[in-house]
Amino acid sequence: MEFLMAGLSPHAFWAAMAITLFAGFVKGAVGFAMPMIMISAFSSFLPPEIALAGLILPTLFSNISQAFRQGWRAVLATAIAYRRMLIATIIAILISAQFVRAIPQDLFLLILGLPITIFAALQLAGKQLALKLEHRSRAEWILGAIGGLYGGISGVWGPPLLVYLLSIGADKLETVRVQGVVFLIGAAVLLSAHLHSGVMNAQSIWFSAALVLPAMLGQSIGFAIQDRLDQAKFRRWTQVLLVVTGLNLMRRALGV
Repeated sequence: MEFLMAGLSPHAFWAAMAITLFAGFVKGAVGFAMPMIMISAFSSFLPPEIALAGLILPTLFSNISQAFRQGWRAVLATAIAYRRMLIATIIAILISAQFVRAIPQDLFLLILGLPITIFAALQLAGKQLALKLEHRSRAEWILGAIGGLYGGISGVWGPPLLVYLLSIGADKLETVRVQGVVFLIGAAVLLSAHLHSGVMNAQSIWFSAALVLPAMLGQSIGFAIQDRLDQAKFRRWTQVLLVVTGLNLMRRALGV
């Protein structure tokens, strides 16, 4: 059992398990937020590199489940349709992951959290901030790169993608599937990058593997909730969670 705990106390280990169960439930319900919840909560009681390593395998496996809910053909079609965002995300993750020990994470979190919070809050207030469709290709490159840059450092690259999907008015099934595909490929790249950076090592990889079970259990419960949400409720809950996520990112950045 001790080899799964990465040198953590039993209290810290089981707290991480409980947080991952909840994060998996939220991901199953709305399609995102697992790494954001995990890294935000883990950072309050785990060493930064253990916190980052812990979320990598649960994120990978939960996104396999999410991406393939409609079958492999849907995954392939999504990967082709969103190829620009995928390419930008992958390249940016590979670059930024190598600087995880050097770049001030608080500054990145603040810059990410502020625009996300403003965007989602305005959406909740009824303001339409949709990106112009003639600029869709450019938006995919830019938002994919932004997400990847943050993802390599913090393990969180979902908000820019979600902002884009909300902007183009993607429906519930497309939103969840696209997130699953982009997050899956990003998670595989993140794993590879941090095997190279040393964040994922012989100790931390077993801790991350232990968190896969509660993540998948929570996600399976969340899927049942997702299937009962209509389009309007799904979009609103996504916006609410995005506001909370952005505020929490800023809270972490400011040390509040």
